[in-house]
Order: sequence, then structure tokens, then C-alpha cells
Amino acid sequence: MNSTNRTVVVTGIGATTPLGGDSASTWEGLMAGRSGVKPLEGERFAELPVRIAALAAVDPGDVLPRPLARKLDRSAQFALIAAREAWADAGFTAKAGEDENVRPERLGSVIASGIGGVTTLLDQYDVLKEKGVRRVSPHTVPMLMPNGPAANVGLEVNAQAGVHTPVSACASGAEAIGYAVEMIRTGRADVVVAGGTEAAIHPLPIAAFANMMAMSKSNDEPEKASRPYDTARDGFVLGEGAGVVVLESAEHAAARGARVYCEVLGQGLSADAHHIAQPEPTGRGIAAAMQNLLDSSDLKPSEVVHLNAHATSTPQGDLAEIKALRKVLGDDLDHVAISATKSMTGHLLGGAGGIETVATVLALHHRIAPPTINIDDLDEAIDADIVRGEPRVLPAGPIAAINNSFGFGGHNVVLAFRSV
Repeated sequence: MNSTNRTVVVTGIGATTPLGGDSASTWEGLMAGRSGVKPLEGERFAELPVRIAALAAVDPGDVLPRPLARKLDRSAQFALIAAREAWADAGFTAKAGEDENVRPERLGSVIASGIGGVTTLLDQYDVLKEKGVRRVSPHTVPMLMPNGPAANVGLEVNAQAGVHTPVSACASGAEAIGYAVEMIRTGRADVVVAGGTEAAIHPLPIAAFANMMAMSKSNDEPEKASRPYDTARDGFVLGEGAGVVVLESAEHAAARGARVYCEVLGQGLSADAHHIAQPEPTGRGIAAAMQNLLDSSDLKPSEVVHLNAHATSTPQGDLAEIKALRKVLGDDLDHVAISATKSMTGHLLGGAGGIETVATVLALHHRIAPPTINIDDLDEAIDADIVRGEPRVLPAGPIAAINNSFGFGGHNVVLAFRSV
């Protein structure tokens, strides 16, 4: 098929997060302003400087059949659960080919992870050391591969147009969705299952992040530890889970009578070229990604009424993002209701762009923005309208929303959506 510039829409959503085992319970938790952060139990976490995390509300082992779960890394388990929900939510009743509404060769899977099967790798190394070579699982390599979640979701739905795994640290999930949009726009696929997943709550990653001074050490008050924009913010809280959307060309969705949540306007991309882990303090790279989005789409700053910010709760990162927003949107930033949902879910790393896209889509669909919790003393340098305390009703009429995701390495991804 020749290259096109087809309209892309969201027809299905799925999630499993620290707030709930599906998208509905996650959205309910966001609306209620509930924190999913809890103390980490067990001896292996006892000596860590950080002993809190946002564990999944529903363990994937309680959802998937045991013979299947034991062959999947936890990150792939989350991805499969979220993808199954999104696939059913989009109205598909079987895998491509069996459901005549989608052809396998016109279906793609793009599921990202920032770290991949790290718990499998570390756990199986312990098995090797403690029990010997013969006890290492023969499933180890497929489980630890970063493309494992995308591949397993592709197998689940019979995706043959392409299975892909962008890896760009904490921007991975958003980049996966942007890549899926391009697959549809260029005519390579009619439908793509896309999103992000992560499962890295393990002593080694936590110790490493903590030693980088990137994580909050508010062990005594877990629910209040993730506090974007607050003057006392001291780092992010690690979370786990997955968020997945079904993207579809508008004509394909219309032909099968699918319900449409919103239109995907496009993505903006850039790289900071500043530091492997530190954000560029002026927001230059973020601003470039936002400008790239505006230049490559018909989005007008005046349309944007909501933004789900990256806002990890780090002192430099939160401020750099706001500076970039002000630089690109100017006075139009004053009418943008900003939500920082990591205050409730923690930071899912490569899964963040996935679940925050689900939140952004639902905010547009229901015309209400989630609150940001734990802001006791708003940093006076945060020159923007932060939704605090209670959800915020969004305006009637045609409106647009943005989801920001940034990652170590200087990756910047900005996604935009419009109401239908």
C-alpha cells in the first residue's frame, strides 16, 4: 500500500497498575486521588535506603493461568493482561483472522519496556549460583528479552504487520504509541496494539536508582512520597504495571462500527544531547519536541486544555518541563489543566507513557482531568495551572490534550490527542 497520512483513532484501552487491575479501577483510583505507594515487605528490601514502591494492585499471577505465567517475565505478564483488556474493549472477539474485522497482515504490536526482563535475569542468576546450571529455566532468554512483551502480545492477537519494541528509558511507552501511529499513517497497518510495561521492583534496580539520588527516601510516609511540584519533592517512586491502547485508522474503525475514544493527532520527538541521566535544565529539548509536534500536526496551542505531565517528582525535571511548556505555549499555557498522575501511580519507567496515555484518553473521553496529590507547598517557580485536590471538569466542544514522556539519555516524546 502506498504511503498515506490517515487519521488515527483510539478504539480500545487496557491497564493494570498500582491503582487497579484494569483501566476502570485505575481511572477510579485517579479520580479519587488515591496513592498506590506502599512499604516494601520482606528481608531482601530491609537494608535498602528506599523501602517503598508502587506495586501492582493485582498480581498478574492471580490473573494468568499458571502454565502461561511461568513462561513470562512479570513485565510481559502485565503487558498481556493490559493488551487483552484493550483488545476486548476495542470490540474484537478473537485474534486477527479468526475475528474477520482485522486481517493478521494488517495488524501490528508495539509494546515497549525501558528495562525489559530484569527480574528474570537477576532471579535466574541467583538460581545459577545457588542451585546450579541444570536448574536455570529454559525459558530464561525469551523471558528476559526486552521485546518479550511485544512478541507475546503479537502472538496473542496474531499480529503480522510488525512487532516492535522501542527502548528509550522512561519515554519508551510513549515512543511505542508514536511508532504505532506512524505504522497506521504510512499504510503499513490498519490496527496496532501499543503501549508500555515495566516490572523492575527488585533490590538491585532500587539500590542503583537510590544511589543516583533519583528516588524519594520518604519511607515513613509512602503515600506522600511522590509529590510533583511540591517544594519538598525529593525524587520519584518506582512503580510497575502496563498501559496499552488499540490504535486504528479512522476508516477501518468506521467500517466495523467501532466506538472511538479520541483522535491521535501525532507525536513530537527530540533529544537533549545534554547528559545521560540529568534533565537539560532550561527545557530546551522538551520545547523542541513540543514544537516538532505543533509543526507536524494541525494542533493549535489554543485547543490544548489538558496535559498529563511527565512530572516524576524530581526537583530539576519538574521545573524544566514547565519552562518548556511556557516557552512553546506562551499565554495559552494558562488555560491548560495539568495533571501529574505519577503522584498516585509512582513512576512506571517504560510503562509510564502507556498508562499515562490511557489516563489522557480517558480525561478527554470523560472531559475531566485527574488531580495531582501531595502538593502541600507548591513550588513558586511552577508557573502553570496544576490540578490539585479535586478532579477538574474540562470544557465542552472540540478540545485537545497532551501526554509528555521523557527518559534517561535525553529522550523526549510528546503525544497529542483530540476529542471526537
